[in-house]
Amino acid sequence: MTTTTTTTTPSRTTARMSALVREIRTVVDRGLAPDLTAYLVGERLAPHLAAADLLTPEQCVGSPDRYRQHVLHAEADGSFSVVALVWLPGQETAIHDHVSWCVAGVHEGEESELRYRLAPAAGDAGARLVATEQVVNGVGEVCGFAPPGDIHKVRNSCRTKAISIHVYGADVSRLGSSVRRVYTLPAD
Repeated sequence: MTTTTTTTTPSRTTARMSALVREIRTVVDRGLAPDLTAYLVGERLAPHLAAADLLTPEQCVGSPDRYRQHVLHAEADGSFSVVALVWLPGQETAIHDHVSWCVAGVHEGEESELRYRLAPAAGDAGARLVATEQVVNGVGEVCGFAPPGDIHKVRNSCRTKAISIHVYGADVSRLGSSVRRVYTLPAD
C-alpha cells in the first residue's frame, strides 16, 4: 500500500486559488445534498485547472517515495478543504473510500481511476470488490462523488508528473486524509 506524504501550505496561496476558494464557499454554504454539492463544486473547479497561476512552485513538488498531498486551504468551520495531490509516474493509492463528498480535477498530466462496488459473496466467502469502471482523466477533466459508492483506486497513468486538485467536504488538515477506509478484500 502506498501512503501519502502530507504538506500543509495554506499560508501561501495564489490569487487564483483564493478566488476558487471563495467560489467553493458559495456552493458549500448553500447546504445542498452531498452529490449536488460535489457536482456544483466541480463546475467551479474546472475553469481553474491547468492555469499557470493556480499553484505556487512549492505546491507542485512531488515525493520520490509516494504521492504527495499539499493542503492548500481548510475552511475554518471544517466544511471543506482543498488539496493538491502530486503524483510521480506509477504512484497510486490503495483501494479506498472517503469520509465525505469529493471533487477531483486534473491540473497537469493524466490520472487513471478504477472504480469498485462492494458485493456480497456466496456462502461463507464474505464480501468482495467488483471493478465497475475504468476512467482516464486528462488535464481539465473533473469527477465528483459522494459516499456511499465512492470506492476506487487512483494512479498516475502518464510518464510525467501529474497534479490533481481535490476538494473534500471535510477538514483534511485536521483529519490528515480524506480516506475513510482502505479495502483489502479480494477484488475482481
